[in-house]
Amino acid sequence: MKNILVTGGAGYIGSHTAVELLNKGYRVTILDNLSNSRAEVLHSIEKITGKRPDFFELDLCDRNSLEHFFNTQKIDACIHFAAYKAVGESVDEPLKYYRNNLLSLINLAELMIEKKTDHLVFSSSCSVYGEQDKLPVNENSPLPKAESPYGNTKQIGEEILADTVKVNPFNVIALRYFNPAGAHESALIGEYPIQPPNNLVPVITQTAIGKRKSMTVFGSDYSTPDGTCIRDYIHVVDIAKAHVVAIERLIHKKNKNRFEVFNLGTGTGHSVMEAIHAFEKATNVKLNYTIGEKRAGDVEKVWADTELANQELGWKAALELEDIMQSAWKWELKLKEEAGVEN
Repeated sequence: MKNILVTGGAGYIGSHTAVELLNKGYRVTILDNLSNSRAEVLHSIEKITGKRPDFFELDLCDRNSLEHFFNTQKIDACIHFAAYKAVGESVDEPLKYYRNNLLSLINLAELMIEKKTDHLVFSSSCSVYGEQDKLPVNENSPLPKAESPYGNTKQIGEEILADTVKVNPFNVIALRYFNPAGAHESALIGEYPIQPPNNLVPVITQTAIGKRKSMTVFGSDYSTPDGTCIRDYIHVVDIAKAHVVAIERLIHKKNKNRFEVFNLGTGTGHSVMEAIHAFEKATNVKLNYTIGEKRAGDVEKVWADTELANQELGWKAALELEDIMQSAWKWELKLKEEAGVEN
């Protein structure tokens, strides 16, 4: 039974990926410093799968602690999620993002190579594409200067790994995913940001449930059909399943290059207003929103060309925007129920 290390595995995408790995029969070890996640998610993963992942509360920027971990655990492959991810915050606090996102990656890669753990799936982002003249974007689209320090840490992270595999027996798949959203169908795990969320779907559900009085649509005069930003929203479960496919590609030595990159998206772009209307249609709940100023670091429009992932990985997104909204709302209702029990 292969032991897969999932860094940031108590977080949103990490926890869903842990579920998919456990369901496929893998052993899962989670490293997380719980800076933007909860240890309670381990109970939820166990409820869904009947298996509890091993868990270590650890900051990857602490190299000594990470080295001790690798000295005491046998790891076969790693999926690396652990990173700060708020675009707006990264604009305000760039050094925080560069230190955390890059130092953690360097420490992890060095120790994996030292311990001859040579399979890594890297959580990248469509933010590496910035503004593109030609849409949809594919893996060969030019990478302009990133729009935010967060996006830049993903660009630099990919460059670090691409350079590393040239001189080390190390294999990496970078998955550039677009806009993860939704929750597990069980409503036992979902997006639970400790800090106020910046991602659209949790802002929508928090507004609908009454945690927020209203939500702001940032900008209404973009060059898009309805003036609001366009994104490729992809269900978190589809993303989680793609990580399992990618790690198996490495374990079974089916990768064609030491460093490979794949887009994870649906191939369809939806505007902010379309997402709002999709939520209202899926739940019969009206949203209170206002139109505000554009937000620093936001890209106008981007969606994925997914042909490479569809063909090479044999993976394709199966869930749609309405599925995202229904599952996210079910999760938000569950959080409200839990809060009522606690009170």
